[in-house]
Amino acid sequence: MNDLDVLRVFCAGDGRYGNALGVVRDGRTCPDDAGRQALAAELGYSETVFVDDPERGVVDIRTPGTKMSFAGHPLVGVAWLLDIEELNPPAGPVWTRDDGEFTWITGRAEWVTAKRTQQYADPAEVDALPAPPPGEGWLYAWAWEDEAAGRVRARGFPRRPDGAIVEDEATGSAAMLLTAQLNRALNITQGAGSQILTAPGPDGTIEIGGRVRFADQPPGGPGRRGRD
Repeated sequence: MNDLDVLRVFCAGDGRYGNALGVVRDGRTCPDDAGRQALAAELGYSETVFVDDPERGVVDIRTPGTKMSFAGHPLVGVAWLLDIEELNPPAGPVWTRDDGEFTWITGRAEWVTAKRTQQYADPAEVDALPAPPPGEGWLYAWAWEDEAAGRVRARGFPRRPDGAIVEDEATGSAAMLLTAQLNRALNITQGAGSQILTAPGPDGTIEIGGRVRFADQPPGGPGRRGRD
């Protein structure tokens, strides 16, 4: 479809990696619930976003199997693409900002549901986990790379019944949950090499940020975005 953008969210410093995201800029092209869910399943990304009001930032977030009220990497990606100050997913208003390299969103950890974090002894133990590890439910496996510096190694495993996504390359909502649990700013390397930055706010909010690129943009190239 000609209004579909594919982004990579939470790219590394050299522009590589990042979690793929589909964005349908004009939600009117796919207005019904069943059609949206079918498209999200067909695309197969961990999330696909339908923009229902680009001026007010009203968005509908879908995994291949369900609708979500909040998700981190889709909102960071849409904030970068639309270049607006506020997004409105079902969970509530999400403020956004861009510092020239990273795009940031501010949300609340209580919006993150059905995810569990588990600490491991060291990054090598996280790296050695099978994909997915045994068990049920969304698992965010992490270990300190450098605790004093707030550097974390993490991997995310949805372990959903449909098995559509075996491992999530970069997960903003799980990073937000971990930040709330540790109550400190983090620099997270997830998956093959994606980077997520986080910071807790004084009012119980959590800010998460990352680099965003179009999927067809070569690593190291300058960012480009806009409504056109």
